Amino acid sequence: MNKKDLVKTHTDFLIIGSGLAGLYAALYASRFGKVILLTKSTIEESNSFWAQGGIAAAMDPEDSTWFHVEDTLRAGRGLCNREAVEILVEEGRDRVIDLIALGMEFDTAEGGLELSLEGGHTKRRVLHAGGTSTGREMVRFLIAAVEKNPSITKVENTGVIKFLLDNKNCFGALALDQNFTPSLIYSKSTILATGGASALYKRTTNPKGSVGEGIALSYQAGAEITDMEFMQFHPTAFYSEKGESFLISEALRGEGAYLLNNEGKRFMTEYSEYSELAPRDIVSRSIFLEMNKSGDNNVYLDLRHIESDYIIKRFSNIYNFCIKNGVDPTKDLIPVAPAAHYTIGGVRTGLYGETNIKGLFACGEVACTRVHGANRLASNSLLECVVFAKRAVDGALQALNDDTNTTYDLADLLKSELDFEYSESQSTALLEYKKTISQVLNSDVGIVRTGEGVQSAINKIEEISQSLGEFSGYYRLKLQMVIDVSLLIARSSLIREESRGVHIREDYPQEEKSWGNHIVITKGKNPSFAPV
Repeated sequence: MNKKDLVKTHTDFLIIGSGLAGLYAALYASRFGKVILLTKSTIEESNSFWAQGGIAAAMDPEDSTWFHVEDTLRAGRGLCNREAVEILVEEGRDRVIDLIALGMEFDTAEGGLELSLEGGHTKRRVLHAGGTSTGREMVRFLIAAVEKNPSITKVENTGVIKFLLDNKNCFGALALDQNFTPSLIYSKSTILATGGASALYKRTTNPKGSVGEGIALSYQAGAEITDMEFMQFHPTAFYSEKGESFLISEALRGEGAYLLNNEGKRFMTEYSEYSELAPRDIVSRSIFLEMNKSGDNNVYLDLRHIESDYIIKRFSNIYNFCIKNGVDPTKDLIPVAPAAHYTIGGVRTGLYGETNIKGLFACGEVACTRVHGANRLASNSLLECVVFAKRAVDGALQALNDDTNTTYDLADLLKSELDFEYSESQSTALLEYKKTISQVLNSDVGIVRTGEGVQSAINKIEEISQSLGEFSGYYRLKLQMVIDVSLLIARSSLIREESRGVHIREDYPQEEKSWGNHIVITKGKNPSFAPV
């Protein structure tokens, strides 16, 4: 790779990721300067686009932000930062009103917005768009606005492989497009919005690219990573022996669907006073225990007592998927089982998306703003995207006034002798190693864990890390990312010797007051602990 091969561009804001957080950040940032919106796939491929859940906001006269705050704190099991939660809920309502004013159409019923009830919520406050296609509809709405905006340059099929750093300051990124052509993007502020890492698991509701690359890049750059032990499993993903998986929205349970075990018995009443509307961590664990009792790989969701026409109209995408897979939800039980769904932990940020690296900000699922604690309340994630995307831009605005004109020493990039070329053999080997790691995480760092099992996972992943020498350039970097994030999840899970929220340790089954803090891991340093 020669210097002349590097394409160089300059911008005010580099936003990495095209989910809801990235799109919202790009639109807002475009008011203040030039924006490059970069995504490693297409602009439609994101967790947000796949999101079936709605966006939670206290819009009903019988609801209030106080109730929403309390529900969020209760779900978070003592690890939510109250100030962050209050910002989420209070500013979230304003962001939803802003979206409606811009023309975003949420589903309505007689008398106004149609508000659903979901697990962990005590009031109906979940807005939907297109039935259970809320994420898709919101992303499509924002994509249309982005594509009309002359201040935003959209760059697809291009992934970041390294941040540009100088003395712990970030001023852009080295990126690689699908043709393996490298480019340097210099930016006054870099906003990371790359999503989570749930696709590291064998069974997941996420698109295959959601393997935590933004977390890995930040970790390698020296950013603080926190709460990685808290991987939220969605309780009800479609189960098939063939491996097909599809998220079955908990809005169905909000509308009265029941969970049944293999004997056809409704079981959630035995595990929680809230039954099927208990928070996700409780429902996932309950399903896990029921499957263990029976030896089966799934339980069932029963919609048969709900009006057929309502199911077909209100949950059309779920209905159509089930029909394609030989299940008629209006007549048959839907086979479901938990699947890795949402990464609660991530790059540790302040209230304006700032990280411990100057010039680097994060928002959305890649970030850990501490609003979710140990268990995310349903439909708070899309809300977090818009609230903290705006805040990340507000934080980044300060960098626009910096007079520093740092120039990156290209020799530092070149001396690593990165081989940016396609290799079929290395590509195949990389996929095999990723598959092995996904199986290890699923079996040893899943819904219910033990210290022995997690340590075994760490040993197996570290063994794979010895194989890095088989790879060069791009493929070595990609495998290192997968290994780094997988070890962050496993090591954090081993450190936390208690059960709290979505982190369940069979050998430490109780929640312990002494563990009411956050585990923070920084490359090259011993793990540390931060207060709530």
